[in-house]
Amino acid sequence: MNYNQSLDYITKKLSLGIQPGLSRISALLEKMDNPQDKIKIVHIAGTNGKGTVANYIACSLEANGFKVGLFTSPWIFDYREQIQINGEYIGKADFARYISDYKDNECTEFEFLTAVMYKYFADEKVDYAVVECGMGGKGDSTNVEKENVCSVLTSISLDHTDFLGNTIEEITREKEGIIRENSPCFRYRDTGDFERDNTELASRVLDYLGCDTKMFAKPPARQQKIGSILLDGGHNPQSGRALAPIIDNETAVIGMMKDKDIDGYLSFVAPKCKKIICTSVDNKRAVSAAELSEYAKKYCDNVEVIESPREAVKQDNVSLVCGSFYLIREIIDLIS
Repeated sequence: MNYNQSLDYITKKLSLGIQPGLSRISALLEKMDNPQDKIKIVHIAGTNGKGTVANYIACSLEANGFKVGLFTSPWIFDYREQIQINGEYIGKADFARYISDYKDNECTEFEFLTAVMYKYFADEKVDYAVVECGMGGKGDSTNVEKENVCSVLTSISLDHTDFLGNTIEEITREKEGIIRENSPCFRYRDTGDFERDNTELASRVLDYLGCDTKMFAKPPARQQKIGSILLDGGHNPQSGRALAPIIDNETAVIGMMKDKDIDGYLSFVAPKCKKIICTSVDNKRAVSAAELSEYAKKYCDNVEVIESPREAVKQDNVSLVCGSFYLIREIIDLIS
């Protein structure tokens, strides 16, 4: 299998969707000799801020001289960006080899990717693996290690309710599933400023790990400015509340998934826009541009529907692209 063949193989597993349970990945990791138990893991769960906190911790550990694996999702520029060591993506040859060697499994796409990540980090003998949960905690595919260095819980809000629960309390219990009996857990403390609160959380973890130098590296598409366009992959009300203070009078292209709290998100973002172009992402979970526009019209007087994200972002004076990470992935090559 070459790289393109291996990428095609694993991404076709997306058709399996999300399947609860850890039996499939556990069986695959057993074939790999349980690499997750051979590395020091900083495990991160939460609804918002996971990627930001993970990148801050990983970058700072690297600045202190450690070899650091980083596992985050979703990807924006390159599928391999989800698995990095000291800022370098897993090599195409390595990726293809792991997929080829262990392709005989019943795992979903994310389960297989997670197993490859643990195997790669163990083989490369990283000093630390900073691992972001994909969704949830207790039942998340990353939650397979016997012990970890510490657990980190970022801000928690209602999201993925079909899988995690319908209340903050239920979702919190699910996220707390990454906590290990003999390891500390660091929790997000809300003082009203998301960036400052995320930084404070990461700093407490780094202090525990003995890091003197702290380096901040914001992950892509989190309030990221490219040229004249601001990109933000937030998709729930808390993300909208974090974005609203830094935008004003925007021409925005927005696309979202239908299983998100669309109205809650738009209630924060849409009033700060002079024009909203609603579009539809190429994903079976995406809300249609027309349906999205009905929500947007509640908060903005100038709403347009353009089905194609690539056509939408080509319109005059677009200054903001926000909502789903899948939207940003579809248009990133047009503005980068």
